[in-house]
Amino acid sequence: MMKDLEIHARDIINKAIEEALLNEEISRFRSEFLKIHPYDQSEFFEAQNQEIRHLIYSYLSPEEMANVIEHTEEGRSSEFITEMNPTYAAQVIAKLATDDAVDILNDLDKNMVVSYLTIMPENEAREIKDLLHYEEKTAGSIMTTEFVVVTIDMTVKEAMRHLRKEAPEAETIYYIYVVDQDQCLVGVISLRDLIIAEGSLTIQDIVNEHVVSVAVGDDQEDIAQMMRDYDFLALPVVDFQNHLLGIITVDDIMDVMEEEASDDYSKLAGVDVDSADQNPLAAAKKRLPWLIILLFLGLFTASIIARFEETLEQVALLAIFIPLIAGMAGNTGTQSLAVAVRGIATGEFQKQGLFKIIIRETITGLITGITCGLAIWLIIYIWQGTLFLGFLVGLSIAATLLVATISGALVPLLMHHFKIDPAVASGPFITTINDIISITIYFGMATLFMQFLI
Repeated sequence: MMKDLEIHARDIINKAIEEALLNEEISRFRSEFLKIHPYDQSEFFEAQNQEIRHLIYSYLSPEEMANVIEHTEEGRSSEFITEMNPTYAAQVIAKLATDDAVDILNDLDKNMVVSYLTIMPENEAREIKDLLHYEEKTAGSIMTTEFVVVTIDMTVKEAMRHLRKEAPEAETIYYIYVVDQDQCLVGVISLRDLIIAEGSLTIQDIVNEHVVSVAVGDDQEDIAQMMRDYDFLALPVVDFQNHLLGIITVDDIMDVMEEEASDDYSKLAGVDVDSADQNPLAAAKKRLPWLIILLFLGLFTASIIARFEETLEQVALLAIFIPLIAGMAGNTGTQSLAVAVRGIATGEFQKQGLFKIIIRETITGLITGITCGLAIWLIIYIWQGTLFLGFLVGLSIAATLLVATISGALVPLLMHHFKIDPAVASGPFITTINDIISITIYFGMATLFMQFLI
């Protein structure tokens, strides 16, 4: 009930904003629009067509527009920037947090980036240029340079004065980082510790020297794992000499986690999709390589069945159970794969060790295989009245599920060991490999025990 009332109230406000826009009532629009939360502003903004968005650009200052852009859906921000007047767009980019500005510029054509950097104020342009040269998906590419830093020889009173001066431009002030005269990171102070400390004390007296930091070239996925483990709101980024270069805040890590999850999901599905809005030709280009590989693997599966043509001719009933055997192998392999990829992503498997994982998956495969094998044996016996056929299919399923469970876990673990993204051991790939294994096991056993089937 409460949620319905909130939605109704939001609809009324949005209608008032839309009316003011269409009637070109600038003061009324600004009054209604700027009093709602920035997220709601971005939701309203994204729902408008290009003509209405151009009106919004003319009614909002670059700083106000930057606040909206920061909350828009990732991937669409660059689209909105390119439709703005170039001068206005450069001013908007300059008002964004540096890391957000870099994310947007990385999605744009290089000529456009140069143009925007030329137009915007020199200080902002220099900060953005410093971050643009870092490799994508590293600490350097997602860090911000807008943070509060104090020197170790300051007094608490001086540090508080410095904090009040720098806070308006900082992305977060919950952690204040401490450096020495060479700008090397030596510690961290929480905002609470700084507030309650006596003004006459020095930073040296209250600093926590056990500071956790990340290297500028560290992978963003590893950083997300570290931030989750330590429950930090921010992490400092340093170079190889421990100079403080920037910080990574929790909101950026949340974006990273969403990006990595989306990336892993697309790979598990056997595709590499950057955007759902891409044109059909681009989508087909990204999907075809996997499909062609799987096509040839499928032909290999067909050739295996062809090699057992004589077995099929003698007992045609065997063909009925091919989809069952292959389907069960694919399903259990995908389940095991999903557990393995998640375990690697969360760091669980590093704690447990490879041997324990393989043993666990082997036992799991045995339990599921034997249970499903016994069930199908009983069903086939009741259905077909053939005891040995049920035994053959049941035994094949038991063996298949055991092998498929182990391979589903082992393939991504081996890929991870060799520094290959384990998510590329995708569902379709594992399914097709397990099809080959299951068909080979099934017809191999059928051929071996043919005298009992005829």
